[in-house]
Amino acid sequence: MTVAPVSPGFSTTVEALRRREWQLGPGEPTLVMDQFTAEDFHLVVDDRGDVHVSSKDGRFYLGWFPLGRPGTDGEGWKIAVTGTAKVRGYGISFDVETPAMVVAAAVACVLETSRRV
Repeated sequence: MTVAPVSPGFSTTVEALRRREWQLGPGEPTLVMDQFTAEDFHLVVDDRGDVHVSSKDGRFYLGWFPLGRPGTDGEGWKIAVTGTAKVRGYGISFDVETPAMVVAAAVACVLETSRRV
């Protein structure tokens, strides 16, 4: 029998297999919202207390729905990037209880892919 080599950074020790503690709960939404500037984005808080952020060119949207997005089953965050005539856009959704630091990391990745034209 041949055993495949262990990839770098992968440990098979008992310590590596132990249970972990994971952050749960929404955390602090400012981790997400502090990534947007008034120079490049519009921010609107509606009558339900939901927060909507869109790029000034209209191609990026982030919605934060602390009580859940209407018409969904617990969707708390929605990211959407509009496509072009040749390439489709995409959307990402997160549950109401997704930690804000996870959403902030996803938003940072999306924002890093943008460039001024």
